[in-house]
Amino acid sequence: MHVTLNGEPRELPGPLTVAALLAHLDIDARRVAVEVNETVVKRARYEDTPVQPDDVIEIVNFVGGG
Repeated sequence: MHVTLNGEPRELPGPLTVAALLAHLDIDARRVAVEVNETVVKRARYEDTPVQPDDVIEIVNFVGGG
């Protein structure tokens, strides 16, 4: 399935949920925020939020420091 991920076109296996997408990308769900089609997805909803063809997804990593 075709999506736009962080501004780049990407082909992904489907069907996926946000949680499955993060696992596929080897991203720790505890350290990111995810937006699908300009709507922030709460972490508690990652498991049941589907990724659809042509979705626009932004994944933002939290960075610590001082």
